Amino acid sequence: VQLQASGGGLVQAGGSLRLSCTSSGSIFNIRLMNWYRQAPGKQRELVASITSGGSTDVADSVKGRFTISKDDAKTMVYLQMDSLKPEDTAVYYCNIKAGSMWMSYWGQGTLVTVSS
Repeated sequence: VQLQASGGGLVQAGGSLRLSCTSSGSIFNIRLMNWYRQAPGKQRELVASITSGGSTDVADSVKGRFTISKDDAKTMVYLQMDSLKPEDTAVYYCNIKAGSMWMSYWGQGTLVTVSS
């Protein structure tokens, strides 16, 4: 099973993008769906999470600007990004943790570039 992230691109500061992540196959007993990002020269950081029950959490740096949501029927997770800033520039990765062993699935990443 592989995850496919899409929706990245070039946007001006203050603009919006919506990232999507879909799975190539079925993933059972999903516990957590996440979006991470990695900026050039920096470590990968957790941006937003959503639990199987729908509870969400976002990093302080994006609070009030980014929203995570999911579609369980389609095994998709989304990241709505508003009021984008140049410091949001990064490769964004989706991640799903599933099963009793919390197996981790990753997407290939989608590049978001925010120009000032």
